[in-house]
This record gives sequence, structure tokens and C-alpha cells, in this order.
Amino acid sequence: MAGRTVRDRTSNRSSRAGIPTAARIAAAAACASLVLTACGSTTDNAAPAGGEGGGEGKVGVILPLLTSPFWQSYNDYVPKMAKSEEVDANKTVNSNSDPSQQITDINNQLNQGVKGLVVAPLDSAAISAGLDQAERKGVPVVAVDVAPEKGKVAMVVRANNVAYGEKACDYLGEQVKTGKVVQIMGDLASVNGRERSEAFRTCVKKKYPKLKVLEIPAKWESDTAASKLDTLLNSNPDIKGIYLQAGGVYLAPTLQTLKSKGMLKKTGEKGHITVISNDGIPQEFDAIRKGQIDATVSQPADAYAKYGMYYIKAAMDGKKFKPGKTDHDSTIVKLPSGILEDQLPAPLVTKENVDDSELWGNTVK
Repeated sequence: MAGRTVRDRTSNRSSRAGIPTAARIAAAAACASLVLTACGSTTDNAAPAGGEGGGEGKVGVILPLLTSPFWQSYNDYVPKMAKSEEVDANKTVNSNSDPSQQITDINNQLNQGVKGLVVAPLDSAAISAGLDQAERKGVPVVAVDVAPEKGKVAMVVRANNVAYGEKACDYLGEQVKTGKVVQIMGDLASVNGRERSEAFRTCVKKKYPKLKVLEIPAKWESDTAASKLDTLLNSNPDIKGIYLQAGGVYLAPTLQTLKSKGMLKKTGEKGHITVISNDGIPQEFDAIRKGQIDATVSQPADAYAKYGMYYIKAAMDGKKFKPGKTDHDSTIVKLPSGILEDQLPAPLVTKENVDDSELWGNTVK
């Protein structure tokens, strides 16, 4: 997740809440009429949701938030990629960092009769309630950025978040060698936060035992990151490296905190703290050019939008995919839950390649 995640407050609600009896009967009848189809399974061979011809009908697009530059960029890409992939997408809906609101947003889109949904889940577990609602209505869903822990989706469009943590570990390990490093973590209710955190921690322990990892659980919240980093630096002024799990929300408060303490030194200067981030937003690129941070892992906002649209159209057309290499430099893997995930490439960006015109962060204002 490239933004603030709020822990789900509705996970204990019944997934059937708000569904009239008549609708449940209709859904059951629909399943019965399919006979040999896998109604409710991870492999659905039913007729395309768009009707005869496939790929027809409106698609709902639900965002997690719009307070992060990453998600602002993704939001800008959505209509462009929908047009290029010939998808009739509704205006995006912003769930404002609220998992409960996101379930309401899904239901609202379903009640409006959408034939497909592209959703960036706020909470890996809570989203299952919305996925269940969509499945009952026979509406395919593509998840972007966050993989659900359970529920039916046609595809997860996401970069390898384990690789994010490992790339950050290797970069800091090669630059710092010994001493204290900090990882400012995302929300551990999100699979993204868990995978980045554990991958970084495990990699350091295995490959760079002379580094001591200090951790700040920040829940994708900029204020939380700033206040906890300030407190940590008071007792640990000898920090040598920082890993920001989401540059979109952690970059500005981290730089401001370091500046306020007289610890914001440029690359090459004595006392410089090595910083690597995640997201690949223009602000991170500028910070690399200025020597304020050293690297970031570019999370592909443009490709998230493009392949979110690509896979929802494919799902509405009834197309299926299997694990393996794709034709767009990525790999489809099967997750432990049985869900398929297209793991898009996310390159490391440093001063050597920060001006690469192919990086999406250099193509937006």
C-alpha cells in the first residue's frame, strides 16, 4: 500500500449483511442453473459478466485514498488507461482511508449495475466482505496493489512487495555496512506492510548481521511517522540509515524531521543518513537529485492502472490466466490463497538512473 491504511472495523460483520433474502435466493438460483460451473470458486467458467460479446458494461474503480502523490498519480492514469484498453470506466470513487467506507463503495457500485470492479483494497482481510458481495452478483473483480487474504478476484495486479523489502535491505547493507538502521513500516493489517517489513528484517539478519534494525510502526500515517521518528532520534542520534516503506506519505515528514534536528545532510557530506524509499513519485526523484535521499523502488502506478483495466476486461470476456511469464516483463504467480497475482517489475532508482525517461515518475507533473 502506498498510503495510509486504517485497520478494519467491520471484519466481524456477516458477509451477508444488507443482502435481502430475495437477492440471496436469486443468487442461489443462478448458481444452480450453471450446473457444472465453479460458482464461488477461484476458477469461474461462467458466461462473461458483460453479456454476449463480453467486455461490455460499466466498470467501477475504487481508490483507497487520494492524500498520497502515488494514488493521485494512479487516479490520473485510470481514465487514460481505461480508454487505451477500451474499458468503459465510471468516475473513480475515493474510500478516504476507511475500510468500512470501501465496502459501502463496492456495494454502491454493484447497486448501480457495474459489470466489473477494479479495487485497491485498504485492508487485506476486510475486503473479503466486498468481494463476497461482488461474487454473489456475478461481477468480476481485479485487485490492485494489495492482495486480499481471501475472496474471489480475477487477478491481483501488484509488484512483488517481498522484493521491495529485500532491495531496501541490500541497498542499505551495501551503503551502511554497520550500525543502526530504521524501517518506517506500513500498517501490518495490510499484506503490503507485513511483506515489506518481514522481508527487510529477515534479509538484514541473514546478510548484514552488523546492522541493527529499529522499527517504527506508522500505519501509512505521515503524522505518526514524524512523531515516532523524532522520538527515536532523540534516543538514537547515531542512526545511519532509514527505509521508508511508502515515500508518498513518509518522505516529507522524514525530511522535515531530519532537518529540524540538523541531521539532513546531503549525500557525500559527513553525517549523511542513507535513505531508501518505496513508490517512485516525482518528489522522491527530486530528493535523489538534491542528495536528500539515496534511492527508491519505483512502484508502477501507470502499470497498475493499465493492467487493472486489461485484466478486468479479460475477466468480463471470460478469459483465464495461468502462472508463468507474461508478455509485459512480469510473472503471474499463484498465492497460497489460490489467487493469481501478476507481479509487475519495480526497478531500483538511484542517482545513476533517476533521469530515465521510461520511469513513470518522470512522465507526470
